[in-house]
Amino acid sequence: MQLFRYKEDRLPVAIFVAYFALDVTLFFTVNSLWFLILWYAIGIVPKACIAAWNHHHQHVMTFKPAILNRMLEIVYTFHTGIAGFTWVLHHVVGHHLHYLDQTKDESRWKRLDGSKMGMIEYSLSVAVTSYWRAFLAGRRYKKYLLGFFMMVLIPLTMLVAAFWYNWLNALFIFLLPMLTALYFTAQATYQHHSGLDTDNEYEASYNILHPVYNICTGNLGYHTAHHVKMGIHWSRLPEFHASIADKIPPKLYITPGFPWNLFPNTQPEGASVSGA
Repeated sequence: MQLFRYKEDRLPVAIFVAYFALDVTLFFTVNSLWFLILWYAIGIVPKACIAAWNHHHQHVMTFKPAILNRMLEIVYTFHTGIAGFTWVLHHVVGHHLHYLDQTKDESRWKRLDGSKMGMIEYSLSVAVTSYWRAFLAGRRYKKYLLGFFMMVLIPLTMLVAAFWYNWLNALFIFLLPMLTALYFTAQATYQHHSGLDTDNEYEASYNILHPVYNICTGNLGYHTAHHVKMGIHWSRLPEFHASIADKIPPKLYITPGFPWNLFPNTQPEGASVSGA
């Protein structure tokens, strides 16, 4: 039986599950505060990257059997702070349908008075309200609400049990990374859309063609392509981007900041490519 919908997901999923297994192992074995602090600091960037893959999963389910998708979502929740179906409600049937209208966008970058939020203000606003906004979207798309509640309750119960068993390890290995990854996920959305007030879908997203960034985020940098055709698998985004690149203004190609700027950018800004 074929478990994966796309073979390209096999390696990333194996890495993320192994990473979670390592977190669990450390949770039960570590008794050093300094090691916990170091492990948290080391994991900030990887877990922020994993959030991109959690995002991809909610657009295109990774596995054919539903039970495996739910199990993977629990792993993603502990890495990223974003529970199963939260992305579906907040992002897929929320942000993607409303990102051209800042009065409705679940990830809106405008204040109520129409002015542009700063990055920290935006990131905190979206992170803090993410589950509430997902719930509000669920009131419009009730078929997802039960799954949303279940996939929040299951990892929350597991997290409470972890705190009961060893609160210090649970704090540094699970909760703090979850909260930090959620914040950086919101920050990434700000970088993709803030300031682009338009009704043209080809002019509403910034794009990043940096190869290391796209390897680590599953081609999230091909963001216009992702919004134009959100149901396409992450592995197909570079090819689709190449087919629409002539419609994207050159000013919407940007370079990523730290830590990606530590790696050479082998693709020029604005380049059309056929593979990641």
